[in-house]
Amino acid sequence: MYVYDTVSEAINDLKKRGYTLDFNLEENCIICNHEKFEPLDFEITEVYRFEGDSDPADEAIVYAIQSKTGVKGVLVNGYGIYSDPISDDMAKKLNTFKI
Repeated sequence: MYVYDTVSEAINDLKKRGYTLDFNLEENCIICNHEKFEPLDFEITEVYRFEGDSDPADEAIVYAIQSKTGVKGVLVNGYGIYSDPISDDMAKKLNTFKI
């Protein structure tokens, strides 16, 4: 596992290591280039959590994700009150990887 000081540092290094696509979170799937991935269609390979020193809006989690078809990318999401609303299945998937 790598150690990063900032979200941008984590994203830049993950991209160098092949996680080149940007995933977006929807209620029950993640999306990249109009392709949808259900919770069973991808694995979380790395997770990095960042806490804002003075602003709770700076709190984020960076997920390194690989689909079963080999697509690799990054998903960035807030946590706590700033997290996106998601289904129970997606919440379980995103919480299975221990930081």
